[in-house]
Amino acid sequence: MRDIASHAGVSIATVSRVLNDQEHVSPGTRELVQQAIDELGGRGPRRRPARTGAVFVRCPYLLTDYFGLIVSSIAETLDLHGRQLVLNAGEAAQHTSVLPTLANRPGIGGAIVVLPPEPGEELVALQESGFPFVIVDPRENVPRDIAAVSASHFAGARSLTAHLTELGHRRIGLLAGPENWLAGNARRAGHIAALAEAGTLLDPRLVVAGQPTVRFGFEAALHLLSAEERPTALLGFNDKVASGALAAAAQLGLRVPEDLSIAGFDDIDLAEATRPALTTVRQPLGEMGRIAVGLLIRLLERHRLDALHVELATDLIIRESTGPVGH
Repeated sequence: MRDIASHAGVSIATVSRVLNDQEHVSPGTRELVQQAIDELGGRGPRRRPARTGAVFVRCPYLLTDYFGLIVSSIAETLDLHGRQLVLNAGEAAQHTSVLPTLANRPGIGGAIVVLPPEPGEELVALQESGFPFVIVDPRENVPRDIAAVSASHFAGARSLTAHLTELGHRRIGLLAGPENWLAGNARRAGHIAALAEAGTLLDPRLVVAGQPTVRFGFEAALHLLSAEERPTALLGFNDKVASGALAAAAQLGLRVPEDLSIAGFDDIDLAEATRPALTTVRQPLGEMGRIAVGLLIRLLERHRLDALHVELATDLIIRESTGPVGH
């Protein structure tokens, strides 16, 4: 690729886009690259065989609920395509450097990375190497020429907050996720949009950001509910955070939803197991994994992809944890 780029007078990234038959390359530049390939004795992209080898799946988190559902669907779908899977999972995997060497690993044809903690520069470098991979639920914004699958975080949060404002809630506490996460920023934006539609501005004092855990939900809810003018509803970044908020409400003697409404996000099994059951937003986690495999298979088989960023719709699931103000 380096030789082709030098011969054609273009970047390695441009050569990668041509070889993978991607968008964002002008016809003239594409012809230059193709001519360089021919002159160097290479083969054009349409004659290149499909990539073989196993699929490396990196999910550096515990494979429970959210992540387990995604990885399970990836494994099942890869099996249907006759592709072997090499799994890199567990929180300890966050401390290992994987992406820089991934393209040179023997027997690996492509990869799927779930909520990658790596900096964007490593993802861009991997893409420029010509190695095919797909991101599931990006942690930060990724370039348009990197394949990615996610849920509609903005629309999901907007529908959830709109549900609460329709019930009369205006002082809504937001137990937000990490501030540098793409999903957290999108959900906060959806929350703000729904508040604006109800004629309310976001009160920064009602927002607490932290890690998406039960403990954070418990501590953040205690903080907000101990204020002189407490919120009438709490929105958790996910169902774990919301379940922590339920525990805090119980400790303070608040009834849900009579005194306080609480809602989550994701609709994992925990959402139905709490008492009361959580109102939440359902993410199509299994479908996210299946779509990711579909995109990767097309990349491996050198098919053209016109839509590299896929955003799947979410569903508002109303249960017993939300009710009218003063209900």
